[in-house]
Amino acid sequence: MSRKKVILAYSGGLDTSVAVKWINETYDMDVICYTCDLGQGQDIEAIRQKALRTGASDAVAEDLRALFTDYFCLPSLMAGALYEGKYPLATALGRPLIAQRMVLLAQEKGASAVAHGCTGKGNDQVRFDVTVQTLDPSLQIIAPVREWKWTRTQELEYALKHNIEVEATKKSIYSTDQNLWGRSIEAGILEDPWVEPPADAFQWTADPRTAPNEPEEVEIGFEKGRPISLNGVEKDPVAIIEELNQIAGRHGVGRIDHVENRLVGIKSREIYEAPAAIVLHEAHREIEFLTLSKDALRFRTYVSQAYSDMIYNGLWFSAFHQDLMAFVASNQRYVSGVARVKLFKGHCMITGRKSEHSLYRHELATYEEGDQYDSSAAQGFIKIHGLSQTTQAKHQMLKDMGSHRMELPSIIPPK
Repeated sequence: MSRKKVILAYSGGLDTSVAVKWINETYDMDVICYTCDLGQGQDIEAIRQKALRTGASDAVAEDLRALFTDYFCLPSLMAGALYEGKYPLATALGRPLIAQRMVLLAQEKGASAVAHGCTGKGNDQVRFDVTVQTLDPSLQIIAPVREWKWTRTQELEYALKHNIEVEATKKSIYSTDQNLWGRSIEAGILEDPWVEPPADAFQWTADPRTAPNEPEEVEIGFEKGRPISLNGVEKDPVAIIEELNQIAGRHGVGRIDHVENRLVGIKSREIYEAPAAIVLHEAHREIEFLTLSKDALRFRTYVSQAYSDMIYNGLWFSAFHQDLMAFVASNQRYVSGVARVKLFKGHCMITGRKSEHSLYRHELATYEEGDQYDSSAAQGFIKIHGLSQTTQAKHQMLKDMGSHRMELPSIIPPK
């Protein structure tokens, strides 16, 4: 009788390399390792080969950069999704895609379980587990790091005992994760929110003090909320993001220092680098200011918060997401145009925007010749606009004050 199979999300690092042998021993299962390229800058074929050397019965690696960008990053951009107004959700966006591909692979290979290297303290375990439970509840979920609770020294001893290939025995002082949409850095000295992040925490962004002394402008074209061009040249979204990461990072743009509320109930200090995501969010928002009505723009802010919470909380494959996306797709149908952005010493500044669907009309906004605004209508509008307030003042507040009519109730304390 053949052994059961498990699909392991494999990064090539210490935790998942040890997990291959540990699952073999503990669960008596064959391990099929899964690796994908989301733009993290690793050689996924080399990682696949390492998985086989580590003891995996099979290993699969695939390039998902285009899929990740088109179906995860860009919908979040269209929705204006920034968790707690700051975090572009790079890691949170990658997890449901990885989990979904693992479920598909499990079904293809006849595996009865999936496994991941998440700890029991973070958000990623939720994103993996909920996605798997949603897409295929029959699959068993194994989380070795959550189960064994070893120290790093114990892991290294286990690796040495079983001849498991380990790149280096010295642990980085930071815990990091990265993909096209951003890089997260945590742990070590960063756990003190009073301490300024050391220079060695950053890899994608220059120190603004040493960034170029001359600003650089870029023009980003959008169509229905999605970026389609950079500096007048049409490019696929992956190329736009990769190029913007380089350009904006060179100018120190994209650093985020955030004390955030984790889903598991604790606050954590997180450092992020997201040059392209920050620039694209700024540029996209400016095209929205130009093309969305006041009510549509303001309601979109509620949707943005719900959308970012939904992503962060691991609920990507939910009916609620489908509902939110239906609004976003409709809301973005006129969000087309070009935004010009100036990058300088860590700052991202909008310097221009234009759109064929613009609701900004010069003939209505100008104070110069050609003004078509009917100012004579203002007096009647003001009267109607303030009617409820003046009526209440006359028949309630002023009436109650007697002769002291100027002493209206106020939120301003007396002198």
